Amino acid sequence: MVDYKIPRCQIVPEADSQTSFTLDGMELFRWHYGGQYPRPFLHPVNGPSGANLVRMGHPGAPNHDHHAGIWFAHNSIESFDFWANGTGTQIRQRQWLDYIEGDDYAAMAVILDYYDGHEDRPLLNQQTVVALRPLANGEYLIEFQLELQSTHGVVNLNQTNYGIIAVRVGASIAEHFGGGRLTNSDGQVTEANIFGRPSAYMDYSGPVRATNGVQVINGITLHDHKSNPSYPSKWHVREDGWMGPSINRDASIQLTQSEALRLRYQLHIHDKWIDRKEAVKIHRDFNLSKPWSISKSTQKHRSWEINREF
Repeated sequence: MVDYKIPRCQIVPEADSQTSFTLDGMELFRWHYGGQYPRPFLHPVNGPSGANLVRMGHPGAPNHDHHAGIWFAHNSIESFDFWANGTGTQIRQRQWLDYIEGDDYAAMAVILDYYDGHEDRPLLNQQTVVALRPLANGEYLIEFQLELQSTHGVVNLNQTNYGIIAVRVGASIAEHFGGGRLTNSDGQVTEANIFGRPSAYMDYSGPVRATNGVQVINGITLHDHKSNPSYPSKWHVREDGWMGPSINRDASIQLTQSEALRLRYQLHIHDKWIDRKEAVKIHRDFNLSKPWSISKSTQKHRSWEINREF
């Protein structure tokens, strides 16, 4: 009999175009990429308490249904809006490339294509890595690496507040609808003090009901990476429960066929209110970490490989 030990961190493809990220057999978060959606997203994203920390849509505004858990989108690519629903645009997953599993981390690589609703071919593509790394006491990290590249000619990411990653927290975590609090890397709090200001990271923490029924505090810290062109990004944040760094707040960015734009972000899913000393350490470690690479595999029964660059 083969001596085999199931990895702690696993990626489990599910029916209906969903992929589950698990730790010790328990789901932490789920990737949705079905063609019925305008774009892929993560939902649920379960905190150390077992409660889902993100939400589908705005608690009070039906015209914000494009707020889907944790998602990627952009308000102005050339003349097309990939942010809102109902614009005719769509971000589709073309294919998955690799799943890697282990005790210390698991990672998934996929290719997303941006369709403007007018041309049969995509306007640009996005090679995407999503990685899970468990921490102590039920906390964990979700790392995103996005590599955007034009499929033909120059494509402009125009100046806008909206794009390219965003988080919609649960209503109980929101400042307005619940008992939550926004905090930036300078320790400033509330939307009024933070909106539009540069920050290395942003945290949204607040009360949730744990799986045992007890009310506790959980939160999400979204870290910008120093290699991103807008770092430290200016943030679009709202007391109604969402946050996102704006890569094009002050200037447009051109994408070409010859060189991909690499963007890196990391989320810390944590217990209690933000611990700023811990946030500083996690941010420093993230900035020092190497990016991911995806290459053709030479292994048996494997087409592609995800690896850390050296």
